Amino acid sequence: MDLQQQRRFYAEEIKVAANLRTPSLIEALAHVPREKFLPPGPWLIRSEIEYGGGPRRTPDADPHHVYHNVAIAIDPDRQLFNGAPSLVGMCIDSLALAGGSHVLHVGCGTGYYSALIAHAVGSTGSVVSIDIDESLAQTARRNLADTPWVEVRNGNGTDVSGESFDAIFINAGVTHPHERWLDALKPGGRLLVPLTFTARAMGPIGKGVMTLITRNGEAWHARVVTMTAIYSALDIRDDRMNDRLREAFMKEGLLPAFSRMRRDAHERSPECWLHGDTFCISK
Repeated sequence: MDLQQQRRFYAEEIKVAANLRTPSLIEALAHVPREKFLPPGPWLIRSEIEYGGGPRRTPDADPHHVYHNVAIAIDPDRQLFNGAPSLVGMCIDSLALAGGSHVLHVGCGTGYYSALIAHAVGSTGSVVSIDIDESLAQTARRNLADTPWVEVRNGNGTDVSGESFDAIFINAGVTHPHERWLDALKPGGRLLVPLTFTARAMGPIGKGVMTLITRNGEAWHARVVTMTAIYSALDIRDDRMNDRLREAFMKEGLLPAFSRMRRDAHERSPECWLHGDTFCISK
């Protein structure tokens, strides 16, 4: 099987594993060269369904090895991985990207998933990709140089005042949806954000849920897409909200039943799953 055929097989594998519904995303998986966004092989790979076994190294640098549903190390010393495509693909799929969409991707790493998003929205769309790690942002900028409708920035992802987006994908764990992201959503826009809590024993990894927030006029809908364990964002987490998240998950488990988000001022009540000063995710 040549590499082009392998990419097509990989796209079909991820389509089935993640139940993908966005045709342009499936085509992106079949065309974007994943190895371009990775360090030179052999690679350290990790299965998302294998517990306790740890990552293993591919026998050689043949790029066929990266076209499976595995996470691949981009910086093993920091435990940074190019995430499992079924999980990240499911997240991107939930945003229902269409041609011409304007998308914000925070936590872009070396740019692979930004490349998939860019392929999905096409050259009539645009993607703003941001990473707080300057070296990763520089690498992503090089990797995406042939995709001019992608702009790569270095930062924590909140400096988007005055901009507007059809979809926002936050790919690092946060304690709450930031006001600037909510304000930047166009009517009908979708924000996918991992709401996670951390503890000292967990190191840089937080646990929680990928949450899809949709702006429908004055109403805001919210739902769980999937559970997640993900690297925590830097600079933009709130210790008080971290404690509230931990309490909420301890009370209701890792699959909470919320259905909306409120931005009006109100007192905390039993309907409030996660109550903040400027927002409330509610049951």
